[in-house]
Amino acid sequence: MKKVYLDNAATTPVSESVIKEITDKLSNYYGNASTLYEIGRSSKSILEDVRIKLANSINAKENEIIFTSGGTESDNSAIIKTAETRQNYGKHIITTKIEHEAVLKPMKYLENHGYEVSYLDVDSNGNISIEDLKNNLREDTILVSIMMGNNEVGVQNPIHEIGELLKDHQAYFHTDAVQAYGLKDIDVNRDNIDLLSTSAHKINGPKMTGFLFKRETIKLNSFVLGGDQEQKRRAGTENIPSIAGFGVAVNSLTKDEKEKRITKYNSFREKILTELNNNNIEYEINGPKTEPRLEHILNIWIKGIPTDLLQMNLDLDGVAIAGGSACTAGSLEPSHVLSAMFPTNPNRVNESIRISFGSFTSEDDIDLFIERIVKVYNRLNKNRRD
Repeated sequence: MKKVYLDNAATTPVSESVIKEITDKLSNYYGNASTLYEIGRSSKSILEDVRIKLANSINAKENEIIFTSGGTESDNSAIIKTAETRQNYGKHIITTKIEHEAVLKPMKYLENHGYEVSYLDVDSNGNISIEDLKNNLREDTILVSIMMGNNEVGVQNPIHEIGELLKDHQAYFHTDAVQAYGLKDIDVNRDNIDLLSTSAHKINGPKMTGFLFKRETIKLNSFVLGGDQEQKRRAGTENIPSIAGFGVAVNSLTKDEKEKRITKYNSFREKILTELNNNNIEYEINGPKTEPRLEHILNIWIKGIPTDLLQMNLDLDGVAIAGGSACTAGSLEPSHVLSAMFPTNPNRVNESIRISFGSFTSEDDIDLFIERIVKVYNRLNKNRRD
C-alpha cells in the first residue's frame, strides 16, 4: 500500500539537496564558528553566507537575522524578551485567539507575571477586524503579535495594514511567519514588521533550526545567556550543518518556484472539493474560501464523522492527515482555532480535518487520498446511520 502524506503544515520531508548539504557540512566543516583559526573561520563563512540569504529572503539586513532552534524559540524570545525589555513603557500586549501555542503559552506566562493581554476575536472565516485592533490599542501597549498565516485553517492576516497602523505607535509588531515563509512574499520594511519568526522544517529543511528577524533599531534582552554568539542575543555554538541546510532550502524558493507551488496547491484543492461533491460527501470548508489564504492548507468539516475516527481509519488506509495543529495532537482538547471561529458549533469543531500539501505532494497522492477518503466516509457514514 502506498503511503499518502498530507500533513505538510506539521512538517515537511527534507529535500535531497538539503540532506546532501548537511552531510557535507557534518563531514567537512566541524570547526567552531567563534574561533579565529582557519577551520573555525570556514564555519563562520558558511554561517554568514546563509545569514545573508535569509536576510535577502525577507528584505532585511544581515545583522537583523538571529539563528534559533526554530519557530517556538523565535516566538518565545520575541514575546517574552519584548515584555521584559519594555515593561517600563507599559504592560499591555495584543494578540489573537487563533495564534499557535508557541505564542499563546508565552502570553499566558506573561499574564501570570503581571502583564495584561488582549485576545482579538475572529469571524467564522478566521479573520480579525482591523477596527477591533484599533479599539484595543492603548498608549501602554508594548507589543502586538499576530501571525502572518494560520497553521490550521490557512487564513492570511492583513499584515501590511497592521504594520501601517503600528508604525507610529510605540508597540513592536511581531508576526509568526512559520507557515507563510517560503510560500508568500515577505518584506519586513514594506510591512513595518519589527520581529518575525520562521522555522526550516516547514520548507523541506532540517528540524530544530530557524531564525528570528529583529529590526536593528529595537532593543531586546538576551534570549540565552552564555557566549557572545548571535550579537550576544542567543548564546551557544551555532549548528553549522543545519543552518547550511536551511540556506539550501531557502535558495530553492525562487519567485517562479513559489508561483509554481501555489498553482499546484490550488489545483489539488479544487480537485479534492470537486470529488467530494461528486461523491456526495457532506462537508464545509473551514477558513477562507478565496484568496488571500495559505494555499497549502485545506481544512474541512466532514459532517457527522468525528475527527479522531476519520483520522484513525485513514491512517489504517495509509493516509496521514491532521485534526488540528500537530503541536497539540496529543491533547484531548478541541482545536482552539476552530473553537474561536465556531464557538456555538461543537460538532463542526470536533468533525474537522486539515489537509496540507507540500512540494513532494503529487497528483497521484491526491487521487489516492480521494479514493480512500470516499471509501472510509461511506463505510463510517453507513455505520453511523445503521
